[in-house]
Amino acid sequence: MNAEAFRYFYNYHFAQNRSLWDRYIALLTYEQFGRAAAYSHGSVRSQIVHLLDVDDVWFSELQGIEPFDPLPDATGEDDRASIRAHWDRVEQKVRAYLAELQDEMLFTRPIAEPDEDKDLIVWQVLLHVVNHATDHRAQILRQLNDLGVDTASQDFIFYVYDHP
Repeated sequence: MNAEAFRYFYNYHFAQNRSLWDRYIALLTYEQFGRAAAYSHGSVRSQIVHLLDVDDVWFSELQGIEPFDPLPDATGEDDRASIRAHWDRVEQKVRAYLAELQDEMLFTRPIAEPDEDKDLIVWQVLLHVVNHATDHRAQILRQLNDLGVDTASQDFIFYVYDHP
């Protein structure tokens, strides 16, 4: 386990997020994007906002800084441009952290608050964030499938084949 392996793993994470957005989300009607769903966090919009907010919160905790202000609830206006811009800011925050990540940092416990997270080791958090995102991307892909969108796999191994 080393920092470079995590940078590679996060490149997969970022690629999957961008693929989800570019291949599917950007092409949805706003009605489809915001359509209520009873599962998990609800609409595709709500799932996306949750996904990016969680990345932001975890990496803010790792750095002992405040997360960005959360995005407002849906207003009925197509806010995909502001959501994408916010997601890009979160990605840049994560990339900046990963650029400074050193092997020895993977075994530290930098989170002071909340109390339930203070014993987490950096490598555990790093794995959790991508695992969490994979779960929610899968939920979004299912929602897209239900909307009649032909979706593709997000398997890590396919990223590895294309990025040796």
